Amino acid sequence: MTEKPKVALIGAGAMGGALLRGWLTAGAIEGAGSAVFDPGAPEEIGALCAEHGLALNPAPETVKPDALIIAVKPQMAAAALPAFAELAKDAVAISVMAGKSIASVSKALGGAARVARVMPNLPAAIGRGVSGLYAPDSIDAAGRALIEKLMQAAGETVWVTSEEAIDFVTAVSGSGPAYFFLLAEALAEAGVTLGLSEDAAAKLALSTLTGAGALMETETRSPADMRRAVTSPGGTTEAALNVLDGDKAALRNLIDQAVAAAAKRAGELTD
Repeated sequence: MTEKPKVALIGAGAMGGALLRGWLTAGAIEGAGSAVFDPGAPEEIGALCAEHGLALNPAPETVKPDALIIAVKPQMAAAALPAFAELAKDAVAISVMAGKSIASVSKALGGAARVARVMPNLPAAIGRGVSGLYAPDSIDAAGRALIEKLMQAAGETVWVTSEEAIDFVTAVSGSGPAYFFLLAEALAEAGVTLGLSEDAAAKLALSTLTGAGALMETETRSPADMRRAVTSPGGTTEAALNVLDGDKAALRNLIDQAVAAAAKRAGELTD
């Protein structure tokens, strides 16, 4: 394998496109010899392929990738993947599909032996994602290093020790950006209810959340310690936190229930 791996990306929608942009921005893949397969690829993806030398929808047999990245919609997998079975014989197949087990992906790829599952999230598009990684024993150390190298170009990585744990990753970080967006939405709506304009409330909510996240990255203190540091006894923050997470731990219980529901659904959808 060359210093920069060659990849074949199947599916360039929201997640596939996010990963591709992350790789290209980081210079993490070799453009020549890499390819994107998506008959409905957006114009932006076509432009990226042209700019960086990736083939767009070539004949599969003309591509010899190190990694085969599977980012199609799960319901399309059974129909789409058999055409790439030959590529999976020599490449490490990395599925980013929710709800598709290694066994089902391997079957669709004609019995491919080296199939891993990865669950990234949307900030991968700007290199700020986080991905849960799982590889079975059929993937050796070199294969694991390749998986990690590709996903680190899109952000942080966390290895898990079972395929079931990918469902837990899905519930925490895969779906997690939507929880954050909902909090921003709710905080802005609360500001409007108090009497702020929609524009002012939206800017205050968004900048507060993104600023707090950026600050947390620079700190060695835990989130709990940071929360305590800004919560003065008898003050405004304490009044709010008593509602959100007081004696009944309302927010924690709600988050527990929400994440458990997402994990349960991920398990139900997996075949």
